[in-house]
Order: sequence, then C-alpha cells, then structure tokens
Amino acid sequence: MTQLDGIIKPKTKRSKRFLEGRAPKLTEDVKTAMIMKGGNSSQTVTQALKDIYSLKKPNAVLYKKKNITRPFEDSTSLEFFSKKADCSLFLFGSHNKKRPNNLIFGRLFDFHVLDMIELGIEKFISLSEIKTSKFPEGTKPMLVFAGEAFDTDNEHKRLKSLFTDFFRGPTVSAVRLAGLEHVLHFTALDGKIYMRSYRCLLKKSGCRTPRIELEEIGPSFDFALRRTHLASDDLYKTAHRQPKALKPKKKKNISHDFFGTKFGRLHMQKQDLSKLHTRKMKGLRKRKGDVVVEGEGQSAKVTKVETAEETAEVSQG
Repeated sequence: MTQLDGIIKPKTKRSKRFLEGRAPKLTEDVKTAMIMKGGNSSQTVTQALKDIYSLKKPNAVLYKKKNITRPFEDSTSLEFFSKKADCSLFLFGSHNKKRPNNLIFGRLFDFHVLDMIELGIEKFISLSEIKTSKFPEGTKPMLVFAGEAFDTDNEHKRLKSLFTDFFRGPTVSAVRLAGLEHVLHFTALDGKIYMRSYRCLLKKSGCRTPRIELEEIGPSFDFALRRTHLASDDLYKTAHRQPKALKPKKKKNISHDFFGTKFGRLHMQKQDLSKLHTRKMKGLRKRKGDVVVEGEGQSAKVTKVETAEETAEVSQG
C-alpha cells in the first residue's frame, strides 16, 4: 500500500479488501473490545479480565502480555492498538498501592479516546468459583439497570451508555424465547456499582407462558467509582450522529396515537352529491298516474277541515 497526500492506495487485491473492510459503512460491524493489563496487575485483576473476556467473546481481543501505559495520562498507545486491531472499545486492568484492583472501561471514536471511567474492584467472585452450568459462547445478554443514579447523575448516565455499548452484542432483528438465557444486572446504590450475571431458566408453569427463574453464574463484581474522563457535549453529539441514509423517511398524512394505532388522511376531489347513487326504497319511488296539482290538494284539505267543523256543530246542537 502506498500513501499519497494522506490517501492510502492499495497495490494488491488483498490490501484492497483490507481497506474496504476498514472503510466507513452505513451499518457498522459489531463493536470489538480489546482487553489488556498494565505493567503491574494482581491475580484478581487478571482473573477479572479473563471472565469479562469470556462474557464478551467472540467480539473481543485479549492481550496476555503486560502493557506499560497509563490511559488517563497518555492514551496514544491505546489509540495505536485500537487502530491496529480495529477495536472501538477497551478494558484496561492495573494494580498499585494508590488504586488497587483497578479497571478502566472506555470507548473510542475515530480511533481517539471518547470517554473513560475508572472502577475499583472491592469484591469479586469469578466464573470458576460458582459451580453451575453456563450459557453458550456468543449469547446476546439482556441488560438491566437499577437505581436512580443511572437517570439523574451525568457520570452514571455515561457509565450506563458505556456498559450498554460494551456488553450489548450484535444487533438482531428477531429473538426467540429460548435464546434469552443470559441476564446482566447493574445496580447503582450509595456510590457503588453492583454487577451480577444470571442464567435465565424457563420452568413449567401450567400455562403457555413459562415461569422464569434466575440462577447466578458469575462473575460478580462490587465496583467503586473512581476517576472519569468524559467527552464534551459537542463531541459526544458528533459521535452519535447517524447518516441521512439510515434516518427513516417521514411519511405524509400518517400519524399514530398513544396506543400505537395508525391513522391516515386521504385527500379526495369534491364530489357531486346529486349524482350520488343511494339505496332505492319503495317510499321514494314515483307512482304512475295523474300528477296532483298543489293548489287542488290544499283546497281539498281545507274542505275536509270545514266539514269536520260542521259535523262538530251539528253534534253539539
């Protein structure tokens, strides 16, 4: 590949396919995460990274070697690895005396760090410690967020968005009931973040809808919120911008009510009601015979009234 004026031109078909895979698309691929540990790490951090990698597989890359870097001070090495592995999410684990058992969740936009949130592990139960059957690899999890902080606090809002990006998996058009096996539950309470992983069991209930039970399978984390590096509102808005081709086109004269009922407005030409064909009834049919003059009909009615009055007078006399 040759680079001229900032434009990379492929020389072979293989390099051309590689550049086409990295080029921007209307519908982007599934976000891949790179998971790495720093120069100093503990056994807890190493096992935590492996367990999160097992939740994220196959859309993750695990680096086993140590990487001497500090993301909050210099993020150039993270940006280099993300561009090399084509990853837009990262998880960095480290351990030191000031910040023991440290995990940094982050994401990138255009191969530059968008936001990072540092969490400290206070309590950890690994996948291997809970002796239960696990879910298959690549299962799309159901994400549940509990706590008012996820709706009110700005840092917790970004953390919720970051967790959603990190664990949501591929976008699918339909889901079968038996495929809903994995549940990730996040709770924000008293400044702590509690992460639990459950397996969804479908039991017999005696009716068509099964009875659902949750069985904890691990890993289990108790996090403490530490440092944060959040993107500005303008950059955050730019990162969420969608191309015009993906935006749904507005259909004219169609509206929906609160319950989702669809209403449509039809525009028709002005109708001539005199030519409107109505249902024929016997009372509206024209009778055959002489046409009664309107004046004669009125005089007949009058004579009938007069005769009625005369008969009334005769009866009184």
